[in-house]
Amino acid sequence: MRLALLALACTAAAPGAGLVEAFGLKWRVPILEDWKVERQDGVPVLELLVPRPSLQPRRPSQYALAETPDYLTLDLELEVRKEPASTRNRRTSVMIVYAWRDENHFNYAHLSVDSAAQQPVHNGIFHVYGGERVRISPTEGPPTLVDEGWHKVRLHYDGGKGMVEVRVNGKTSPSMKAVDLSLGAGRFGIGSFFDMGSFRNVHVSGVTR
Repeated sequence: MRLALLALACTAAAPGAGLVEAFGLKWRVPILEDWKVERQDGVPVLELLVPRPSLQPRRPSQYALAETPDYLTLDLELEVRKEPASTRNRRTSVMIVYAWRDENHFNYAHLSVDSAAQQPVHNGIFHVYGGERVRISPTEGPPTLVDEGWHKVRLHYDGGKGMVEVRVNGKTSPSMKAVDLSLGAGRFGIGSFFDMGSFRNVHVSGVTR
């Protein structure tokens, strides 16, 4: 009996998936305790507090997935702020999921302090289709998160044509453009591969299916 009660208490205390409400949307997160919403300068900010790298297979899992219908065309505008390098002495990044069909099939835009020439698995568009992530954009282009302030990001996705383009502070590059016809309509999310990060002023429009 004592062992059963102990097991029940551990189960109740164990972290688990949950929903976070922010920006007029509900977001499903893998571990509720890793995220929080707070007001900063009068603006709601969604913060990823705990980095949880996904190593087997190597693809992101620490992201908040919006509870929406599938978007065939998506215009997502938001502001992002990366984890300060001084926090863990790392070169950090954030990412935006799009065309999400399930945890094994989605694309994402990776925004980093590194250029793709410095690190080919950073700063670009990536594809997940049952296995590890694969880069699907060219490597030409500068880093996107050049300082530790807020950055304005706009992601445009046309699922019918498979085309995506990401602009950061109004600028894009070949590394932020790609075409993939394998997924089509899907949901979107925000988070990071290996790091912490902050998100605010999220606005979404497009055509759902």
